Amino acid sequence: MRHQFPFSAIVGQDQMKLAMVLTAIDPGIGGVLVFGDRGTGKSTAVRALAALLPRISKLEGSATNAATPAEMPDWADPVSGNMIDVPTPVVDLPLGTTEDRLVGALDIERALSRGEKAFEPGLLAKANRGYLYIDEVNLLEDHLVDLLLDVAQSGENVIEREGLSIRHDARFVLVGSGNPEEGELRPQLLDRFGLSVEVRSPNDIEERVEVIRRRAAFDTNPDAFVEKWSVEDTKIRDAILAARHALKTVDAPDDTLRDCAGLCVAIGSDGLRGELTLLRAARALAAYKGSESVTRDHLRAVASMALSHRLRRDPLDDAGSSTRVDRTVEEVFA
Repeated sequence: MRHQFPFSAIVGQDQMKLAMVLTAIDPGIGGVLVFGDRGTGKSTAVRALAALLPRISKLEGSATNAATPAEMPDWADPVSGNMIDVPTPVVDLPLGTTEDRLVGALDIERALSRGEKAFEPGLLAKANRGYLYIDEVNLLEDHLVDLLLDVAQSGENVIEREGLSIRHDARFVLVGSGNPEEGELRPQLLDRFGLSVEVRSPNDIEERVEVIRRRAAFDTNPDAFVEKWSVEDTKIRDAILAARHALKTVDAPDDTLRDCAGLCVAIGSDGLRGELTLLRAARALAAYKGSESVTRDHLRAVASMALSHRLRRDPLDDAGSSTRVDRTVEEVFA
């Protein structure tokens, strides 16, 4: 059995890890965008989190990870009806992916000659109820970006060819990573990510040594290493599950709503998606910390990841986006 590097064993990168935990608690937050240096654990973190999460129950043979017969699309082959537990899916979207590979391929000839909906599911079907991971998301082709925008908005993949229509559920947490020096992300897709974090290679020598030490230990004896960190991973898993149950009961007072609106007005965020994402992330954090209501401390902790990618550019301010958000938070809350 191939092991994943334990989530709790990842050194540093606290903002990235917290953002992924929050989307695991509330997938409605809208995914995570991770920009920064190569080799900073971006892909390791998303796979480690998915391995940490509880296994999902699905109908055996379901290509879309359907949990009930009602969720099975009409084009799918019959399944046995048996329920099986599988790991939370993590699907990679390579840069060279074709449209048919992403959304699925429809056999037009078979459909017209036999009247059958012959459909080969794509990556979106496999990612349903899991994670869709896009490395170098800023280099993704525009037509694939447009497709992702439609699916991310609706939670459903729809393919229409020659008068035939195929559809299936496609609800997933979108995780994108990339290096901003290699190209910018289209504003439409950037806005679809609920949270955004910047990661950098550690400058502290001891921290870098610890990264090397843990990775070497994992590569040498993965069984022993995973066992060593299993207790910490279990604590995180239990906290995520508890937060999911508590999420609906977390109170968001009117003062908190005013704080959210005030922050977004102060940074010049367009639309209302900033306020809504900030509130959802703060509520998820409050549930994760066992709090009964959202406080300013929760807003402070998530403000930069929820709002930094929604900032308007200021040519007179060369501070990083996270720094600008943190500065605005302190000004507004003061």
